[in-house]
Amino acid sequence: MINPVTTELGLTPGKVIAVHLNYPSRADQRGTTPAYPSYFLKATTSLAAGNEVARPDGTELLGFEGEIALVIGSPAFQVDPAVAWQHVGWVSAANDLGLYDLRYADRGSNLRAKSGDGFTPIGPAFLPAADLDPRGLRVRTWLDGTLVQSDTTDTVLFSFAELVADLSRLSTLEPGDVILTGTPAGASVAEPGHVIEVEVDSVDPERSTSTGKLRTSVVKGPRLPAIGAPPKVDEALRADAYGTGRPDAAPAAPAVDDDLLAHLASVGVATLSAQLRKRGLNNVHIDGVHPVRPGSTFAARARTLRFVPLREDLFDRYGTGFNAQKQAIESIGSGEVLVMEARGDASSGTIGDILALRAQVRGAAAIVTDGGLRDSAAVTEFELPIFHGGRHPAVLGRRHVPWETDVVIGCGGTTVLPGDVVVGGDDGVLVIPPELAAAVAEDAMEQERQETFVAERVRDGHGIEGLYPLSGEWQTAYQEWLQAEGLGGTR
Repeated sequence: MINPVTTELGLTPGKVIAVHLNYPSRADQRGTTPAYPSYFLKATTSLAAGNEVARPDGTELLGFEGEIALVIGSPAFQVDPAVAWQHVGWVSAANDLGLYDLRYADRGSNLRAKSGDGFTPIGPAFLPAADLDPRGLRVRTWLDGTLVQSDTTDTVLFSFAELVADLSRLSTLEPGDVILTGTPAGASVAEPGHVIEVEVDSVDPERSTSTGKLRTSVVKGPRLPAIGAPPKVDEALRADAYGTGRPDAAPAAPAVDDDLLAHLASVGVATLSAQLRKRGLNNVHIDGVHPVRPGSTFAARARTLRFVPLREDLFDRYGTGFNAQKQAIESIGSGEVLVMEARGDASSGTIGDILALRAQVRGAAAIVTDGGLRDSAAVTEFELPIFHGGRHPAVLGRRHVPWETDVVIGCGGTTVLPGDVVVGGDDGVLVIPPELAAAVAEDAMEQERQETFVAERVRDGHGIEGLYPLSGEWQTAYQEWLQAEGLGGTR
């Protein structure tokens, strides 16, 4: 691997030190804000000039994190924060790559997950630190040309001078040592064929300068040798890697399999509502939403997305690039419905044709929003069931900021947890707690059998006394009908 710190600056790095959390936007994603900085080490052999990085065959989660890199220019030991910046020689762009599949194997140290050859691209230009205001820098990351990360150093939890001073308390920082200063929100996963670009520039108009874009292409590498800890991935790790969840978002929901979902989808929403009411659950309806296409039905496990009211400065930071809305769409899967909380404000769109089409291609079961729908004519042609609070031509940024995914939300007046069962039809949309889904489905199907029997008798001219609900002799007649229909009896 070509080491740009050596080739460009003539220095030999002895250490690559990375900060765990330093941007509030990233800390919010993680669900924790540290009181003090914490660090991990990366091997110096991970330094590279960009170009290509290999994701080993048989692995899945190659995470990228655009960062500002500091290169130490003069030795620093127990330096005061007031003068610590003077020990930084250069600033550059870096990409803190990591293989989440191996993170469990060295929990905390990140040794194998983060230290692969080429896992720390840095460059292309190294800007003299003396010419820069460390509080006036910006880092941006693009994935296949789409801006996915953007933040400025005036937001960091720990100033760069504070990091240098802290790290020098016990260990000497030597010329060539590299400090990765943390990544903002938007870090996610890249796959073979993707191109990641990171750029650091100055937002100070009097010191306009840029590192240029650090470009790294992801390619498919050979399978890892069958020795040591094997790659391992689960849904929680995927959510962490893609940035679609927080560890405190919600308790894990009981599993609901596809067969049970199919049973629930075959039953009327009104019938399910009656069964939930019998169990004391009256506020489980997502009110005010309507199907784009009459006759749409679905039953699926909930994924959630929360919008907050528009504030222009927040939209500039969180509403652009690979924001929470796009992250939710890109992580939705088969048997899942994306439920959006937009506070019942349908005066701007929360979903349109392109993102809805992407969700359909990914196999989503449905989309439900208590906000607005754009591009309704095009969306009507889709197979994907979509329920919305109203049609509106305006874009998202008129009213909403996409904020977070896979957290507890309120949609249409009811609470929705990730993993809840959501069922929709012409009568509306409702939420079923996963632990009740099987019993509700069984009782709902029995209710519909009884109502079919009752409806046939009413058509034959019978009155409803004793028939609806079933009692007395009609109970016996119902059992006989079940047997005649091949549905069994004595229920």
